[in-house]
Formats: sequence, structure tokens, C-alpha cells
Amino acid sequence: QVQLIESGGGLVQPGGSLRLSCAASGRTFSNYAMAWFRQATGKEREVVAAISQRGAITSYADSVKGRVTISRDNAKNTVYLRMNSLKPEDTAIYYCAATIRVFPGLRDDYDYWGQGTPVTVSS
Repeated sequence: QVQLIESGGGLVQPGGSLRLSCAASGRTFSNYAMAWFRQATGKEREVVAAISQRGAITSYADSVKGRVTISRDNAKNTVYLRMNSLKPEDTAIYYCAATIRVFPGLRDDYDYWGQGTPVTVSS
């Protein structure tokens, strides 16, 4: 089992940038495919981005493509989500997720979840 702790959320103005981090502990981090999801108030959870175990494959939701970059540092047991050109509709709780199974890509097929970090985009 892996434990996930997100950080880096906060209040940012429209057009601003933010980098979220997710620190993992408990098992060999490089065995896990990772993803970021988000859930806005009153809406269903949606995937934002995903990255394979070694980082060779990344996938992005159409709503964030070109504005978001997912990356990982397996030596630091951490996955990142860099978000640029933020919009009010990006406001949500952002969750880190992991699975040791075959890379699911953007499917909601992850087994372990963090507690989330809130992101608010507002002037």
C-alpha cells in the first residue's frame, strides 16, 4: 500500500500558475502509475492528467491540455502538477492517485488516493 499527501494548493488569480506536489510513501514509488484528479463543488470527479511508472507516458484531459504538465521524480517519491493560465473553472479539490497495475491512463481506475488539496482561482 502507498500513502499519498498532496500540497501546493491555494488561492491564485486568473491567468496565474500553481504547482501541486504529491509525496508518496510506503512502497517503491516507481512501481506506481500516478494521476491527478479534481472535483469541483457539485460536480463529479474528473481526471486531469496521468503519468506512467517511469514517466515515459503522459496523458492529459482535453480541458487542461496545453496548460498543465504532469511530471514525477522517482528519486524523491513525488509527482507534480504544474498548472499555468489558470481559469476560474479550474477551481476544485485536486487529488493525487496511484495504482501498481498497468498504466490506466485517463481512466478512473486508480487504487490509492490522497486527501486532496484545494485550488481556488479567483480575482
